[in-house]
Amino acid sequence: MSKRRVAYYYDPDVGSYTYGLTHAMKPQRMRITHELVSAYDMLPKMHVLRAKRATAETMTRFHTDEYIDFLSKVTPENARRLTYQGTRFLVGDDNPPFEGVFEFSSISAGGSIAAAKRLMEGQADIAINWAGGLHHAKKREASGFCYINDIVLGILEMLRYAPRVLYIDIDCHHGDGVEEAFYTTDRVMTASFHKFGEFFPGTGHLEDRGRGPGRGYAVNVPLKDGITDESYKNIFEPVIDKIIEVYRPSGIVLQCGADSLSGDKLGGLNLTMQGHAHCVQYVRSKNIPLMLLGGGGYTVKNVARAWTYETACALGIEEDIDPNLPWNEYFEWFGPRYRLEVLESNLEDLNIRDDSLDRIRDSVLQHLSQLRPAPSVQMQDVPREDLGHHLGLPGVRGYRPIDDMDERLAQHARFVYDLQNESDETHSDSEGDDAISDASSARLIAGGRPARKIRAGKKRMSILTSQYLDIPRLPPDFDVDAEDDGDGGCGHEHGLEAWASARAGLPTGATRKRRFFQSVAEWDPVKRIIMERERAGSRAGVEAYMANGGKPRARGGARARTRGGARSRAREKVDEDLEEFEADGDVEDDD
Repeated sequence: MSKRRVAYYYDPDVGSYTYGLTHAMKPQRMRITHELVSAYDMLPKMHVLRAKRATAETMTRFHTDEYIDFLSKVTPENARRLTYQGTRFLVGDDNPPFEGVFEFSSISAGGSIAAAKRLMEGQADIAINWAGGLHHAKKREASGFCYINDIVLGILEMLRYAPRVLYIDIDCHHGDGVEEAFYTTDRVMTASFHKFGEFFPGTGHLEDRGRGPGRGYAVNVPLKDGITDESYKNIFEPVIDKIIEVYRPSGIVLQCGADSLSGDKLGGLNLTMQGHAHCVQYVRSKNIPLMLLGGGGYTVKNVARAWTYETACALGIEEDIDPNLPWNEYFEWFGPRYRLEVLESNLEDLNIRDDSLDRIRDSVLQHLSQLRPAPSVQMQDVPREDLGHHLGLPGVRGYRPIDDMDERLAQHARFVYDLQNESDETHSDSEGDDAISDASSARLIAGGRPARKIRAGKKRMSILTSQYLDIPRLPPDFDVDAEDDGDGGCGHEHGLEAWASARAGLPTGATRKRRFFQSVAEWDPVKRIIMERERAGSRAGVEAYMANGGKPRARGGARARTRGGARSRAREKVDEDLEEFEADGDVEDDD
């Protein structure tokens, strides 16, 4: 087998974190894998690298600012407050707020981003990051043991260089987070081979094939319990062959979740180590830049065995390594056989009982045959770093404090934006009573066409129990503890939720729905000052402050005097407008 340039990313700190003593996810499995790879003397055959950890700003390429800020501040002590009593960000018990969760996520994301960059720049043929592959994380919340979706961040980095990227998922669970991220684009094709039924995350139906420009570019292969190596091979190879023939990807990301192995604590499939690694060998044979990522896997010793063997497959030396394990720090974990193997169990293969596997394969191949030729996109060389960094200039904050003109421009921009939001709200459809939905209503856009609802009525399932969660609803009068100064410890005005809802014209109580740009979190210092004044008794609306240059109206109706004819006339016009607002009852005086 031909040799490949392999880049291997590993951070020694990744195994130091813990989800909890009784939790199924064990980050220590990455350290055990690394010890086995080292014991087999594979490290000298690869470029061993420690990636720079992803910053909060880098993570917001996919995730929301609010969610990343939450992850950077959450601890076991303040988690109840910051998650709004368990209704946001971390829902259920699958994703505990353990110490160092942000640092752990930054290691995973940093490795995948660095691997993608190195791969696309031609410095490696295969890049490995066993700490990555956390495919369940969503844009604004954690899910299925995953906090940051390093796969999406890595693919976004690849798309800077490549017109098309193929994502393949052989985890036992459906790669819902990655599919959702690229569900409406044809630049990324997602192919997931997963167990389907009453099983987490409850998505990945055969007929889920994308939407809009991405129609047909989401491929789902639902499987039943007990699938064996032979059955898996018979559906994996023809589907991948057809995808590569039709799509012609410029790069491939292979998520090697090891919970599809036989004997996994949460999985239900029956693959051996060789059957699982055959997917790596087959994709490697296509000679397309390949990124290998970890993922699920909850029988730790089998996870380490599989990923060690697949590292050998990436190097092309799987036939040369000894199946008897060499001595290593965790040698006693692999008893009683002490061999590099994961054997098949006697679990019945339900996929061949009623020929369902053949029907699924034929259906998937038929859909792929109907796809149009490989989509393309106009590519151009982009700078690898911003101009300021290239010239050695300081950041925006490094020059001088923001002056009055900057503040006035910012106030005017916010005023215009608020007016646009109010205009949009007048055309909103009636809403249901799902208070935690990410999309609040189907809006009417400029042409009068209703926009589709996004994730309305979404249910969340537990990966541990495969049961739907009973998500608590916040009471209408919910407020954070008084000793938290109303911000829940994260710098956001959570205690002002009812007030902010009323100011924005939103319904309050259990029937209120969140809008992405109408979160109660106030990030702007100028606007926050205005909010604090209103809390103290000043009832003037934000629009009045904006129209008045960000300053409160003088008491007793006195007009501010300015020099210059043009500026005086402009000021008088503003005051006249304020008087009209007061006459209509829209602005209350400071009493």
